[in-house]
Amino acid sequence: MSKPARKLQDFDSIMGPKAPGDPVQADYQKGKDLLQKNELAQAAAALHNALVGYEEKGDQQGVANASNQMGHVCLARKDYDQALKHYLRAWDICEKLSDPMSLLALSNQLIAVYQGQGQFKQAISICLDLLGKYHDNNDPRGTVEVLERMAEIYLQAGDREKAADAYRTIASIHANFKHKKIAEGYVQKAEHLEKAN
Repeated sequence: MSKPARKLQDFDSIMGPKAPGDPVQADYQKGKDLLQKNELAQAAAALHNALVGYEEKGDQQGVANASNQMGHVCLARKDYDQALKHYLRAWDICEKLSDPMSLLALSNQLIAVYQGQGQFKQAISICLDLLGKYHDNNDPRGTVEVLERMAEIYLQAGDREKAADAYRTIASIHANFKHKKIAEGYVQKAEHLEKAN
């Protein structure tokens, strides 16, 4: 079973609030609220209206936020092709705006999309990119989370050996932090996969 992507910082908190009383912002907030309640059809309609409104205003941050939320709706519907389209649109804008935190959040969403499409090489490629970023930032927690996702993807792809390697790497990270029992648990997972081969 696929693990949900970890809760990431909302684009709104990164990019700042919009003016109160803005009908486009009201549609956007309504769409987000409906998405939280899993009312996907209504959420899509409200977010589409917000997206069109932001496009008409030339508000690139708004377009990125609405595209991101539309991606979430499509992902929840398992419409991976449309989710990819929306996330990539948000990605292009965030890249132009030099917004690394939003790009990090989008990377995690793209992994979920590629997993859903069965495009495991693309999902792993993004994971490897994230591993590099977490390593550069000396973030062992982020590294472990990405390695767990990689193990899951490798298992989906039928590559038990690489999944076992990912678990062994997680075990070594925990061992470095003197988390002996946790490390042993990951070693056991790796050994179980290897025995099953």
